[in-house]
Amino acid sequence: MKAELLLDCRNVHGEGIFWSAQHKLLYWTDIDGQQVWTYDPRRKRSESFKVPGPVGCFADRAGRPFNEVVAAFADGFALLDLKTGARQDIGAFEPDLPTTRLNDGRTDRQGRFIAGGMDQDGVKPISSVWQLGTDLTLKRLFGDVGCANGTCFSPDGRTMWFADSPTKRIDAFDYDPATGALGARRTIAHTPDPGVPDGSCVDAEGFIWNAIWEGYRVERWSPDGRLDRVIDVPVKKPTCCAFGGEDLATLFITTSRQGETEDDLAREPLAGSLFQVRPGVRGLQDQPFGG
Repeated sequence: MKAELLLDCRNVHGEGIFWSAQHKLLYWTDIDGQQVWTYDPRRKRSESFKVPGPVGCFADRAGRPFNEVVAAFADGFALLDLKTGARQDIGAFEPDLPTTRLNDGRTDRQGRFIAGGMDQDGVKPISSVWQLGTDLTLKRLFGDVGCANGTCFSPDGRTMWFADSPTKRIDAFDYDPATGALGARRTIAHTPDPGVPDGSCVDAEGFIWNAIWEGYRVERWSPDGRLDRVIDVPVKKPTCCAFGGEDLATLFITTSRQGETEDDLAREPLAGSLFQVRPGVRGLQDQPFGG
């Protein structure tokens, strides 16, 4: 199957996409462009908001207006108003590590927000993954991370999937939905060349969908590590994916033009745009942040 263009937005570095059921909106971030985007499928209307710094990932907040979100900025966790740009800091991220920033994340099934970092100077395994509770307390989950990606949760919330991109692995953690505590970690898959695993989501059958950075594709993996299918994407750098629309049957895919040359962009002018495909399975709704 092939993904098709939905929105010619040409983000510098589109990422962190999710569907909000409470607002019936698709949200994503342009990290390097320092913007957050929304798309309304009913009205076929997009809107962008300038934000005060790079946002790696974010989530809507339960019972709040569409513009009130929780965000993983490069330098820390914060509450953010998209309309005004007002930022209420919660906690700094690795202030002792000047080359790291927050990158990928999602909410768990109970509405906690999990986000991990990356080392921007050679992706050395020096960063970490953190959990923001609904009471706005932060807890470090684990370290030794080069580039956190692929965070998503099984339908029952008892498994957290994770990819440290340089390792080319997709790992699974046992996860306690009641407490948010991590258990045993295991590797379920090694993604094939070319490319490395980037952002992920889970469908209603419990399969993991992973965007392959510099791989022109999104892969669907079974929970036991079987490559089930591949979606072709017409640009080199898919970054993240999420099921959305009111029927949760459309897979939306963000892409990037980060680091591309003028010749690259002449060949792929739609790099950084938003793509979609209806793969024949439905997704699961991400939970809004409960804090």
